[in-house]
Amino acid sequence: MVETAAMILPHEGNAAGTGVVTITPAAFASRLSIRARAEAVAPLSRALGVKLPDAPKTSAKSRNGKRTALWLGPDEWLVIDEAGADLMAPCAKVKQLHAAVDISHRNVALIVSGKGAEAALKAGCPQNLSLEAFPVGACSRTMLGKVEVVLVRDDAETFRVEHWRSFSDYVFGFLAEAIRDPVI
Repeated sequence: MVETAAMILPHEGNAAGTGVVTITPAAFASRLSIRARAEAVAPLSRALGVKLPDAPKTSAKSRNGKRTALWLGPDEWLVIDEAGADLMAPCAKVKQLHAAVDISHRNVALIVSGKGAEAALKAGCPQNLSLEAFPVGACSRTMLGKVEVVLVRDDAETFRVEHWRSFSDYVFGFLAEAIRDPVI
C-alpha cells in the first residue's frame, strides 16, 4: 500500500466552476485493479466487503458507502476505497486464482458536479451520458479527449472521473476549458 503521508495529489488546489458545474479534486482513495475468473468473484467480494458486480456498466457500494466496486469487463474490476484502507491484505487471503494490484499511486480522480456536469463531460466523451443510458451507479471505461478514463455516475448531477495521475493536468485543463463554453 502506498504511504499516504508522502502522496502529493496532482489536483490539490485545482478547482473550477461556473454557475452550473464545478470541478473539484477527489480526496485520496485506495484503488485496486482486480482480474479474476468466476469462481473467485464470491470469495473476493466477501473478503473486500463489497459485491463485485457481474453486469456491464454497473457498480456496487459497501454497507458504509466508502468502498465501491466497478465492473470494467467480464473478469475485471476497479475497487475504490475512499477511507484509504489497505485493499491488498483481504485479497491475499483468498485462495482462488486472481490478480489484485494496488494502483493507488497511479490513479487520481476529479468530481464533476452540477446541472452542467453531463454537458461538460460530453465535450470530450463519445458515450451517451444521459440519465436513461447512464443511470446513477453506472460506470464505464471510456475516453475523455485523448485520455482513457473511468466514469462513475454518483448521482443525477455528479460524476467521478478516474484517470491516471500522469494525465491529471490534461484532464483538469480539458474539463476547465469545456465548462467555459457558454452552452454549458
